[in-house]
Amino acid sequence: MLAVFEKSVGNPPEGLSLPLKGRQQPSESKSGEEVVDIFQSWRADTTLYKVPNGSSMALSHEDECPLHPRSIVVVDDVFCIFVGMLENTCELRRHYGLSRQATESMVVVEAYKVLRDRAPYPPDQVVRGLKGKFAFVLFDAKSSTLFLARDRDGSVPFHWAMASDGSLICSDDPKIIAEACGKCYTPFPPGCIFMNRSGLISFDHPLNKVRAIAREDEEGNICAVIFQVDLYTRLPQHSAHR
Repeated sequence: MLAVFEKSVGNPPEGLSLPLKGRQQPSESKSGEEVVDIFQSWRADTTLYKVPNGSSMALSHEDECPLHPRSIVVVDDVFCIFVGMLENTCELRRHYGLSRQATESMVVVEAYKVLRDRAPYPPDQVVRGLKGKFAFVLFDAKSSTLFLARDRDGSVPFHWAMASDGSLICSDDPKIIAEACGKCYTPFPPGCIFMNRSGLISFDHPLNKVRAIAREDEEGNICAVIFQVDLYTRLPQHSAHR
């Protein structure tokens, strides 16, 4: 799977740009549009969705792991790519009033819509209710809201990066994202959610800062970052999801 969001929409966290700064040689990173072209050229069965503001979401079942199936759904201008499986799908269907045919991606869309429209609780509580091995990318085209999440064990491969034009890149395929961004990518942190309007938080520790830690290559250049929860630093009260 691949998701590419134009800079103003994706609003990538500042830490993702560290490998692009101060490099003595040109970055290997491609533009967002070039990344989409690479994915399509490598995956003959690609289903591509052009979403508003120059962004794209794409799905392929090539080399799909049976334990981590991929699915995509579009409901009321909400696009969702889901990778993995939920252990409590039946319970969640009943909770959200969905039919027995509702897939994991449909469940995630409904959970988001309830959060958006009616729920008095924060997004970390919504994701904590998802039991299983998963990662997902959700985009609400009406409000330009981006919502990413990965389970706390990091069971499903899920990477993100910043393209040369500032676009946010997300994929479960390390080969695609390495070709697109060179060394300028990193795993999406397990147990975390990202929303383009509020940033990156841990759903187990929503009041603590998730910090970007730079990694350097043999020449001392920053080649990537790792995001980790800082249990000693609390978020300002006004920005906490409470």
